[in-house]
Amino acid sequence: MRLAILWFCCLVAPLAADDLELRFVPRWHGAPIDVPSASLTNGPGQTLRLTRFAALISGVRLLRPDGGVVQLDGQYGFVDAADRQLNVTLHNVQPGDYAGIQFQIGVPPEINHADPARWPAEHPLNPLVNRLHWGWQGGYVFLALEGRWQAPGGQERGFSYHIATDAHLASVGFLTSFKVDGPTTAEFALDLAQVLGRRELVAGGTSESTHSGAGDPVAGEIATAASRAFFWLEARKTDRPAMAAVENGARRTAVPTTSTPWAFVVPPGFPQPELPADNPLTVETVALGERLFRDSRLSGNGTQSCASCHSPARAFSDQVALSRGATGKPGARNAMTLFNLAWAPAYAWDGGKARVRDQALAAMTNPVEMNADPATVAATLARDPRSGPDFTAAFGTPEVTPARIALALEQYLLTQVSGDSKFDRALQGKLTLSEEEKRGFALFATEFDPARGQRGADCFHCHGGPLFSDFAYKNNGIAPSATDTGRARVTGNAGDTDKFKTPSLRNVALTGPYMHDGRFATLEEVVAHYDHGVRRTSTLDPNLAKHPDRGLALSAADQSDLVAFLRTLTDLRFEDRQPGPTQPRRAD
Repeated sequence: MRLAILWFCCLVAPLAADDLELRFVPRWHGAPIDVPSASLTNGPGQTLRLTRFAALISGVRLLRPDGGVVQLDGQYGFVDAADRQLNVTLHNVQPGDYAGIQFQIGVPPEINHADPARWPAEHPLNPLVNRLHWGWQGGYVFLALEGRWQAPGGQERGFSYHIATDAHLASVGFLTSFKVDGPTTAEFALDLAQVLGRRELVAGGTSESTHSGAGDPVAGEIATAASRAFFWLEARKTDRPAMAAVENGARRTAVPTTSTPWAFVVPPGFPQPELPADNPLTVETVALGERLFRDSRLSGNGTQSCASCHSPARAFSDQVALSRGATGKPGARNAMTLFNLAWAPAYAWDGGKARVRDQALAAMTNPVEMNADPATVAATLARDPRSGPDFTAAFGTPEVTPARIALALEQYLLTQVSGDSKFDRALQGKLTLSEEEKRGFALFATEFDPARGQRGADCFHCHGGPLFSDFAYKNNGIAPSATDTGRARVTGNAGDTDKFKTPSLRNVALTGPYMHDGRFATLEEVVAHYDHGVRRTSTLDPNLAKHPDRGLALSAADQSDLVAFLRTLTDLRFEDRQPGPTQPRRAD
């Protein structure tokens, strides 16, 4: 299995002489497995597939032969088998002989209840990194196990075990002799058959899920089983190829000494984003990016700007199912909104672009979008007398290049932050939601688990937290397209077929039509889909696949209240731009 190392500080430096790497190898009855997995068989003879295993690691202690303890305080890590992140690197470990090792699955109460916005970008406890924080409900998910299983009659259903709350902080420990003398790897097997292998899954019962609610025995059973599923394998010198010295961080784009730094403000409760080190934000470059965003000369025939399909007045949407490009041809996907991009790990519906600048150039060159040659665009802009001063102010010299165009667009788009809605102000105590909006939020943030008396809308799994997206790629049960396979286009993995990025629900009342192809015109249609329209396919997300065939059975009042809540997510700056009932819409 290809394993990726999680670094706490620097992603490129080689291990120091006092680093200890914990490596976890998923297994099933002793045999190594990948996650997502092939078909597995549990003790009761049921067939299942694992799609997710993720956990937080803390409280590492090393036991000395003389009874002393080395406590590695303040060091945390996470593992995510689906993303091949299965190593946790610990720093400043004292060299010497050890007689044992202990660690915890989860985080201590003082960390669990602290504001997660305190953690810098790339820290393992930053919610953008681990995707294991429950947002407004508070606290982290310590352990997430999800997958699919085959119910009687051949139908695939989902299971979802989210272990959280202070009561389920689990300890793992081994008495074993090992030595730390230079970079060292301690390897553990994690036999997930010990966690799930004896559990019989029953459709519609309490065995398919747990979200660690009060009095739920399944959470305790899973936490205990998980603590016993780790097995010590060995400790050895870390075998890593020699690495040439590399520069720590990306090379910065030259910034004129007269430039004014842009003050990027993170809204209350938002996690800390990782802004591009090689494109530091300045007032001058952001201003240039905004002008370029509205400039129709970026298209091949000079008829279309970025704002044509991403209108700033409409929360960067265009309110049609499929936008028409510069040549009049309709695109294949709905135009995504372009706010809060600073927090996104990748771009486009399938995550095919790693940086905003890459996505900007892709839109320019796409024949059904702007259909332009970037070199020709740059030459056209260079002939404009205004371009020289603008590009000089932004970059120090007047040259107009495709790369500079893309960097300026990236800066403008990264500064489009949306975090001031009616819902945000209600959280801050500045106003009060209506009773319908409050009830809609309760439905939004409540699990659908009728066996335990919970009948929520179950939206928070994908749209939880202040960003209202987990940025993951998921099959949400809409009828598949014959031509668009979604994330599988990028990865080439059949298991990613029909998976698309989870969009943010901020400003969702302004950004319809909905879904990657704009098939739903209204929020009411979207809610109805999740209530009773989900289709079961082989890649359907487990958190939807665990619902019964009849759906959620939300009442008409439930659905209406849910829509009322979604309308509270409109940023007031966009709401103020919307025309009144007798005022015509602007055509920008």
